[in-house]
Amino acid sequence: MKYILLFTICITAISCSDKVTNDSLELQLNTLFEKEFSQDEPGGSILVKKGNEIAFLKSYGLADIVTKEKITENTIFNTGSISKTFVSNGILILNERDSLSLDDNLYKYFNDFKNKTLAEKVTIRHMLSHTSGLPDLRKVWDNFDFYLTAKDKGNFAPLKQADSLNFEPGTQHEYSNPSYNGLALIIEQLADEPWQHFIENNIFKPSGMKHSKITNGSYPESGVAHGYDNYYTEGDSIYYGSYYEYDYGELPTFAAAGNGGIWSSVLDLAKYEEAIQKNVFLSKKMVDESRTVFHPKNWSETSAPFIGYSWFTGEQNLLKGQSNFKVDLVYHTGSQGGFRAFYITIPEKDILFVGLFNRPLKDFKKLVLNSITILEKNNWLEKH
Repeated sequence: MKYILLFTICITAISCSDKVTNDSLELQLNTLFEKEFSQDEPGGSILVKKGNEIAFLKSYGLADIVTKEKITENTIFNTGSISKTFVSNGILILNERDSLSLDDNLYKYFNDFKNKTLAEKVTIRHMLSHTSGLPDLRKVWDNFDFYLTAKDKGNFAPLKQADSLNFEPGTQHEYSNPSYNGLALIIEQLADEPWQHFIENNIFKPSGMKHSKITNGSYPESGVAHGYDNYYTEGDSIYYGSYYEYDYGELPTFAAAGNGGIWSSVLDLAKYEEAIQKNVFLSKKMVDESRTVFHPKNWSETSAPFIGYSWFTGEQNLLKGQSNFKVDLVYHTGSQGGFRAFYITIPEKDILFVGLFNRPLKDFKKLVLNSITILEKNNWLEKH
C-alpha cells in the first residue's frame, strides 16, 4: 500500500508539473497578446500546437466593429499570401499524378507569350520558388478600377507581354504575386475546372477544412471577419487614428485569388498542417521537397537561397537574424487589405504557430520573436 501511495504521489506530481508548465506558457503568451489587442477594436486569433496538443488558443477583439461581433477561434480571416502554399500544393498534387512536370516551361501552358524564347526559359519550379525573373508589368495604380476586381487571368496577362526578364531564371530571388496567378491558371487547365474547386476537393475536404473559403471574384461578404486599418496621411505626415474598413473594394488585386484568395480560421489551418504532416494529399517525399530550400545550379546572388516551393525556410525573411534560436522555421506570412497573418512551423519540434488578424500589427517581427522566445523559455525548443 505504501508503494502504491508513493507511486500515486509521483504520478500526481508529474502531472501537476506538466500542468504548471502549460499554464505558465499560456499565461505568458496571453500577457504578450493582451498588450497588443484591445477587446473593443479589431484584433486576431492565435493558435500554438505541439504534436496533437493545442497548447494555446485565444482570440482578441472584434470581427466587425459595427455589429460588435467578437473574434473566436472559428472566425474566418483572409490569409493573404499564405494562399500561395495552397496553390503550390495543388501544383504538386498534379505533379505526383504525372499531370505535369515541375520542369515544364511556361510556353507549354501559355503559348500566347509575346516572347516565346523568354517563356521557354521559365519553368514551373522557378515560379514556385520565386526565381523566375518574370517582371511584374501590372500598372495597378494607372488602371485602378480594373485591378480592383481583376482575377487571375487579368493579373497574369501583363506578364505575357514581357520583352525581357529581370534576371535569368534560377539566378536570383524576386517575390512574385502574379506568378501564382499563373500557377493557379495552370491548375485550371489541367483539372478542367476552376482551380478553387480543385483545391476544395483535393485539399480542403480531405484535410477536414470545413469552414475555409476561396474567392473567385469578390470577397465573402458574410461569415468572415472584416479587415481594418487606422493609417492616415496628410501631406507628408503619417498618423494613426480610428479604424476604418479596408478589406475588399479598397485594395487593388484583392480578387486575384491565386496570390491571396484563401479565407480560413486558425483551427482549419491547424487541420491543414496536420494533413500535410500525415501526407493526406501529398507524399512525404513531396512535402519534404517543398519545404526544403530550392538550390538552382546557376544561382548567382551573394546571399544563399531560402525558399522551397512557396515555403520560406530559416529566419532570413522573418526575423532577419534577430534571434539565436537553434531550430529551423518553415513558414509563410500574409498581408492583404487590413488583414495580416503568419503560419510558422518548427518541424523538428512538431510545433505549429498560427496567427490571423484583421488589423495591422504594431511590430509584427517583434511579436513573433517574443512569442517564440516564450516557447524557448518554456523548454519547447530544447534538443532531445
